Amino acid sequence: MNREITSWYSPALNAEMPLAVYGHYGFSILLIPTAAADYLEYERFQMMDSLAPFLDSGKCKIFSINSINNESWLNSSMEPAHKAIRHNQFNEYVVNEVIPFIKNHSGENTPIITCGASFGALHAMNLFLRNPHLLSGAISMSGVYNLAEYTKGFWDDQVYFNSPEHYVPNINDEVYLNQIKSSKHIHIYTGSGDYEDPNASRRFSQILWDKGIWHDLGVWGEDITHDWPTWRKMLPFILQEKF
Repeated sequence: MNREITSWYSPALNAEMPLAVYGHYGFSILLIPTAAADYLEYERFQMMDSLAPFLDSGKCKIFSINSINNESWLNSSMEPAHKAIRHNQFNEYVVNEVIPFIKNHSGENTPIITCGASFGALHAMNLFLRNPHLLSGAISMSGVYNLAEYTKGFWDDQVYFNSPEHYVPNINDEVYLNQIKSSKHIHIYTGSGDYEDPNASRRFSQILWDKGIWHDLGVWGEDITHDWPTWRKMLPFILQEKF
């Protein structure tokens, strides 16, 4: 498997941000860590081993980035307003730095699908829904789509506009909505076992249907828990069956 590590100083985040690239061609997957983890988390938990057939065959190419959740919503010592500001700086980093890097690496017209598990599922969905002109879809596994579940009671416009469960019902711009609707790859998957929240996925699925947004909802059984063995099964299944 082809594997490259690179990094650059991010103006948006005022920090050196590393990134791992796996594979050599195919559509692009922008992979977002689960919580306060780093760009090598998926590799450490053997996800790349599970995805090796897709990477080696050239079906897809993965770009795995760092999270900054430990500098925002998961940092208990920060003021909530500063957490929200840092979160939006992460969005700027992805949109203005990572996406151009991927396009330069893989081709201007190569589709980019965001992907993440747990907290990364929310980020993946939010990044796609906010940028359907740049991104082609999202794969979200074991997520919740209400950012307020992470903000410990804090609420402002910056939370609202990063909380898909809140802002999607109020999308009325037809051009923007049609860009979202044009995606054939909105995939929401969850288990029903320990520490999973299948109702969060069902609830968000209904919000999407109410806006006329096609998507793929998969709710797996009570033996499917909120853990790496689940995601090592889910993501290869989605790539095999849905792409």
